[in-house]
Amino acid sequence: TATTEIYTLSLHDGSSDLAAEHKKSSWAYSGENGPQNWAKLTPEYSACAGKNQSPIDLTGFVEAELAPLDLHFKSLGGIESINNGHTVKVNYSEGTYMMLDGVRFDLLQFHFHAPSENNINGQSYPLEAHFVHADENGNLAVIAQMFEVGKPNKELNLVWDNLPMRDGDRSYVTPSVHAEILMAENKEYYRFNGSLTTPPCSEGVRWIVLKDAMTVSEA
Repeated sequence: TATTEIYTLSLHDGSSDLAAEHKKSSWAYSGENGPQNWAKLTPEYSACAGKNQSPIDLTGFVEAELAPLDLHFKSLGGIESINNGHTVKVNYSEGTYMMLDGVRFDLLQFHFHAPSENNINGQSYPLEAHFVHADENGNLAVIAQMFEVGKPNKELNLVWDNLPMRDGDRSYVTPSVHAEILMAENKEYYRFNGSLTTPPCSEGVRWIVLKDAMTVSEA
């Protein structure tokens, strides 16, 4: 089945967060250190005023035949959750990866945003998970999974049951989480090139947004 690839440079107005741990950093989601001023906080964040920034509202679709996702996921790899002051992320054990554009990208961690950072045709979702991968040169590729309110998600509850509540707290996830179970069975996707969604907002990130949403309970 043909999937859809998008090419768009439109900016998303919402505040945002992505990949690395920015513990006790100076940026914030609102106020003087909010997204509108990230590029001014330090020269290292100058890319935040760039032209290919994420997140976005996915629109302007171009029909394209995209290769099926080539995932090689270990069944139990989400082993430790960390509160980094901006989100909760789950570090993944070594050995899980995907092949993309002929390059191996290893899964490093996944984390969450509520509500979603990216929109699809203007629609926001109550929760979005980002599965952050890196190649041997540090280039990033992110799989984004949307969640809508519905049935409880048993795999997600493994993380929720022992959340690290304060900045810097860590918790072990027992049993560990299978990242692929947190993704929709249908792996059709949208694709675009963008950036990290927090400072330093580095561009050149390969984004894959799964079309089908998973469910999560209101609680």
